[in-house]
Amino acid sequence: MSFNIALSGVNAAQKDLDVTANNIANVNTIGFKESRAEFADVYANSIFANAKTQSGSGVQTAAVSQQFHQGALQFTNNSLDMAINGSGFFVMSNEIGSLDRTFTRAGAFRVNDQGFVTNSQGHYLQTYRANQDGTPAGLGLNTTQPLRIPDRAGAPQATQNVTTGINLPVKAGALDPANFDPTDSGTYTSATSLTIYDSLGDTHTLTQYFVKDSTAPAGTNQWQMYVYVDGQEALGGPQQLTFDNSGVLTAPLPTEFTTNPLGFTNGSDPNQTIEVAISSASLNSGPFEVTSSNQDGTTVGRLTKVDVGPDGLVRATYSNGSTENLGIVAMARFPNEQGLTQIGDTQWRESLLSGEAVTGQPNTGIFGKVSVASLEQSNTNLTNELVDLITAQRNFQANSRALEVNSTLQQTILQIR
Repeated sequence: MSFNIALSGVNAAQKDLDVTANNIANVNTIGFKESRAEFADVYANSIFANAKTQSGSGVQTAAVSQQFHQGALQFTNNSLDMAINGSGFFVMSNEIGSLDRTFTRAGAFRVNDQGFVTNSQGHYLQTYRANQDGTPAGLGLNTTQPLRIPDRAGAPQATQNVTTGINLPVKAGALDPANFDPTDSGTYTSATSLTIYDSLGDTHTLTQYFVKDSTAPAGTNQWQMYVYVDGQEALGGPQQLTFDNSGVLTAPLPTEFTTNPLGFTNGSDPNQTIEVAISSASLNSGPFEVTSSNQDGTTVGRLTKVDVGPDGLVRATYSNGSTENLGIVAMARFPNEQGLTQIGDTQWRESLLSGEAVTGQPNTGIFGKVSVASLEQSNTNLTNELVDLITAQRNFQANSRALEVNSTLQQTILQIR
């Protein structure tokens, strides 16, 4: 009997050594959670046994439980590196379209050759669909989808409207509109330009020229406006702007002018026209000033930046100035985290002991926030593990000594004559 007791002690010490060695081996593993060997005594009894004289039957491993306390954050230069500061797990899938979900705290992500965000094992990071206002379209686990970052956004959109706000200088010298020449800055008072787009997304330059009219009747404030696209006159002639003595535009009202067909020859729509509107106009002693300038066309956008917010919202910015909400990082938690089934690669699966996954958005309720450009380090305390290693070694030696003593006693008995 004492052999079995000592042997159970050796096995327990070996298990403790195994767990401690595994913790030490993974001290630099991102998202790793240390384990703890938990033991229970073995005590056999019956209703007819004398409990006062029972000595016990050894020790057994009750559980190897993982400890899910927070690990330290390590900051990186990768905007797709993510760490969870608080409770929760990232949701992953092994294949596109699969409903099989795994869970991890390791947030070292990258973009694969198809634009999907994956970890080093090629598993896909799952997100909720995002509305335009950045809220999730749904929080169900089976509604999550792999996060994909397109390298370009949108189709070209031809410019249809241009709006400009201006302030004209009343002290400017008057000029004869008959002498206007867009290539000679001495024939116009002021000018402003902006980029517009055709139906193919190609860029063109629209320029507005303003001339203080020297031929206007005395006591009046009249200006002529010319609109040119790529150096060609677009309105069919100048448009007269009239201001009262307070510098307020009085005619024409409304100030909206439609260009002639622009006749682009690069293969885009030659019948494209643009409505040019002056949203605000004033005349005073100040300098010429453009107070606003906008147009509604776009070209194809190339990816310039990807941002991930503390709430998990992934937003892409493109070179055409557009932004797109790509999704919200899915997060899950469990009633009993220690009941999760460990499957390696710092990933876990749901089990009967863990309970069903509860999904939510990062940084809401009890879910932790997403820390961008950082990784959660292993929560292993190396100092404690080295102390535990020494303790386990001593326990192993002590139980081995108990086996040796039992062997000596047995040998002594066998030698009795």
